[in-house]
Amino acid sequence: MSMAMVTACSSSSSSCSSFTRNTHLLLKLPFSPLSTQTHQHRRPTSFNLKCQAARDNTLLEPPTVYQGVYGPWSVDSADIREVVLYRSGLVTAATSFVVAASAVFLPDDYVLTDFLKGNIDVLYAVGAGGLGLSLVLIHIYVTEIKRTLQALWFLGVVGSVAAKVCLAHDESLVQYVVDNPVAVWFVGPLFAALTGLVFKEGLCYGKLEAGILTFIIPSVLLGHLVHEFLFFRLIKLSDVIVLGA
Repeated sequence: MSMAMVTACSSSSSSCSSFTRNTHLLLKLPFSPLSTQTHQHRRPTSFNLKCQAARDNTLLEPPTVYQGVYGPWSVDSADIREVVLYRSGLVTAATSFVVAASAVFLPDDYVLTDFLKGNIDVLYAVGAGGLGLSLVLIHIYVTEIKRTLQALWFLGVVGSVAAKVCLAHDESLVQYVVDNPVAVWFVGPLFAALTGLVFKEGLCYGKLEAGILTFIIPSVLLGHLVHEFLFFRLIKLSDVIVLGA
């Protein structure tokens, strides 16, 4: 009996030792459930590394080079960023001018009308800033035209500041230009730059609305300026007729 117990214990120890060795080997197997689970947990890290590597321009394929009229060209991330900023400037300028002009069509006793009229110079400044950003990033291959548009914008900004400080004083600059058409000479260069920009958009992309604005903007400004001249001419003519009678 004692021999049987020893044999059983020996057999049990051998089995335990064999089980321990098998378990240890199983944990070391590359395709064990534990290894597979650990590998699955590590997959997001590998995916994140791939995404982070894709953001590095040095690891991307070189951009495609196209043969254009003015020479070879390609599109990279810097070009895309410039286009986004250019379009953002256009949207800012257009939105500010439309919001400012909407005060004319709103009722006088409306709360929004008073708010717009009280901040109309701020809207004008925001629109001028958006236009300036677009003119800095505009793609015009003829450098002289690009520099001319930028110079007109600069003259318009300087003229607007001068008219506000020296002429309008506490009055709104926009309202002062409305009441004094001669002040169009101060702000006119800025709108001349805007006209050149919309002409470029209409010519390059075939935008009908841009082509229409090319004629509307100078027509409105010149009409406002000539209106005063014709008004005074008619007054003098009526005085001459009255005196002659």
